[in-house]
Amino acid sequence: MIEGEYAVMQSAERSNMLVKSYLNQAELLLKDYVSADLFVVYTSIFFGVFACKTVYDLSQLISPVYFKSYPILTKALQIEWSNRAMSTFHAIYIATVSLYLVLWSDLFSDDPRRGPITLRSSTISISALGVSVGYFLSDLSMIIWRYPSLGGMEYVFHHLISLMSVAYAMLTGEAQIYTYMVLISEATTPSINLRWYLDAAGMKRSKVYTINGVAIFLAWLVARILLFIYLFWHSYLHYDQVKQMHEIGVVMMFVIPSVLSVMNLIWFSKIFKGMVKTLKRE
Repeated sequence: MIEGEYAVMQSAERSNMLVKSYLNQAELLLKDYVSADLFVVYTSIFFGVFACKTVYDLSQLISPVYFKSYPILTKALQIEWSNRAMSTFHAIYIATVSLYLVLWSDLFSDDPRRGPITLRSSTISISALGVSVGYFLSDLSMIIWRYPSLGGMEYVFHHLISLMSVAYAMLTGEAQIYTYMVLISEATTPSINLRWYLDAAGMKRSKVYTINGVAIFLAWLVARILLFIYLFWHSYLHYDQVKQMHEIGVVMMFVIPSVLSVMNLIWFSKIFKGMVKTLKRE
């Protein structure tokens, strides 16, 4: 009996030593590749999670007062209602920051004196990505918790690769310009959510629903089709700077936008068919 307990204790000790060894290796790997200030990273992620939870709770508090259709929804639809409020908040926030950083700030200006455009970052760009990581963590948790009512496997896959790419850009400072170009596509989310809200409110045959459908089509075409074409063209023109990233970053830089492009094209075809169907009904 004593020998058996001793063997179990030895096995547990070996397991603990193995876990500590892996943790030490992971810590060394982080020190080698993480260039961001970890205080900024942790604070921004926490703020992203906190902001999403606040918006979700406020939606549940305010919606019954201002929207007559909310109280008659099922519990599952009320959860999705608040979840979409959370995603709308994130979309407006990150699309605004992305447009500013890509189009108006000088962080990613085409100035060779400032070094490779693929290796530039700032406290603002890192913290904004951290907030986005907080959102993707929050939303992915809800999707898994309520699976599949808030989205099927394609949503889980989309959030996982988005989370992976955003977290990599945040921690290493690499390819942030292309990460923000992709995040501009979140500008389509508010109109997608508005479509769901109108449907839930019984306004599927209203003029507003039709106009919003056309707006979705145009926004998707610009932000998720044409913009991605420009992203690949831009990376081709700056390939000498792209090559200066770590090999992992280079692979992610081309693979993840390519996968997202395929998903965007599939969804775009469904949006187009839906828009045509709605316009024919008018």
